[in-house]
Amino acid sequence: MTTAKLYNVHGTELKSISLPEQFDEEVNQDLIRRAVLVLQQNSRQRYGAFKEAGKRSSAKLSKRRRNYRGSYGKAISRVSRKIMWKRGSQFGMEGAFAPGTRGGRRAHPPKSEKSFLVKINKKERRKAIRSAIAATAVKDIVSLRHKIPKSASIALPIILESKFESLNKTRQVKELLLNLGLKDELERIGKKKIRAGKGKKRNRKYRVKKGPLIIFSNPCSLEKASRNLQGIETSLVENLNAELLAPGAVPGRLTLWSENAIQKMEKEKLFTNNQVKKGNENEGSKK
Repeated sequence: MTTAKLYNVHGTELKSISLPEQFDEEVNQDLIRRAVLVLQQNSRQRYGAFKEAGKRSSAKLSKRRRNYRGSYGKAISRVSRKIMWKRGSQFGMEGAFAPGTRGGRRAHPPKSEKSFLVKINKKERRKAIRSAIAATAVKDIVSLRHKIPKSASIALPIILESKFESLNKTRQVKELLLNLGLKDELERIGKKKIRAGKGKKRNRKYRVKKGPLIIFSNPCSLEKASRNLQGIETSLVENLNAELLAPGAVPGRLTLWSENAIQKMEKEKLFTNNQVKKGNENEGSKK
């Protein structure tokens, strides 16, 4: 069983604690990628065409020899048409309703009843989460996507005393990150760039870098205090998933754990095959 350092809210080391078995899992990037893709596919929004689109015109066409308003003998194709003007027994007609005509229906439009649901085995999903948890404790992996202090004063994973969950000011959370030597990381996630493409017109004009993930045991004031820091996300320990721990299916997210969250994960054996059951566990969707 591996050990880790416990820090107080001022960034000073207090003692060493043992890590639960979830941190001993082998880092499997392929498994993490599969779990993340399942979450992303299940979060897709359904879409489809209006069922009456292109069908709301009075277009029809008779192909009988002596039928009034017919196309027989007119040297025109047998396409459903609507009458635009009339002169005696002559009619000006335009193609409508049929696929391939202007304003007509689509032959096979997207249908909103289509389901994008993708399933994943329960043990496979839990193993992917354990693998992503283990990656947060490997400095070589975390340093590929985050700017962490090079000195040995701060060791991964970063575990903070239970008092950490009682912080209720954004200023306090920011001071803690600075005390942990994450000044460069805060500067990195403080920048944002304008997105390329049409997303600028769809309420996602800016791209923001992913910063540290803060994990706590129970709903607390820390969640609200961290909300105003750009790029930083928070989560309850039981709501962790592969995408939170490995955004973009790339493992090694810088993670700050509260001591209570570590104890809860160990006590309830979260994300293991012997996990304590509490209600209905939603295996396939994002929490």
